[in-house]
Amino acid sequence: MAKPLTEADQAAWAAYASRVTPLAGRARPEPRSTPSRPAGDPPSPAPVKSQDTPGTPRRAAAGLAIGAHPPGLDSATWQRFRTGRMPPARRLDLHGHTTQRAFHALSHFLKVAHAEHARCVEVITGHGGPGGGVIRHELPHWLDRPDLRPLILAVAYPTPFNQGAVRLLLRRVRG
Repeated sequence: MAKPLTEADQAAWAAYASRVTPLAGRARPEPRSTPSRPAGDPPSPAPVKSQDTPGTPRRAAAGLAIGAHPPGLDSATWQRFRTGRMPPARRLDLHGHTTQRAFHALSHFLKVAHAEHARCVEVITGHGGPGGGVIRHELPHWLDRPDLRPLILAVAYPTPFNQGAVRLLLRRVRG
């Protein structure tokens, strides 16, 4: 709740508002009177919202975690995928791409691979420079976008020592 205006603030506002002319065809609005409280009464506290209020925003769902076992995937498939024993059906090498071109190439690559019923694909970003590389840093954010996230079931590195490439397990096309 905002603190009440002081008398000096109210006078300054009234002086400013008196110089404003209403739009053509509209009457000047009547000034609102603020209810006065006796000097000894403290202001009433703001109502406390409960956590279950419908207007309360919910926390965002957790994004794709690289190397995390997704729910609904059997352990044998997860182990084959995570350890690199599931060969990728397609590969995309993003070396030499600008960030914008890399994003568009990735988006197109994933949509085509999913439409072709590819199950496992590999995206090569490279290790990048000393800071880790812009594309490598941005890739998890791109994969978590609303247009790409529904296509992807799991993400893992092909081997623990190769973090310049990522394997994606795509969801199966149903129907």
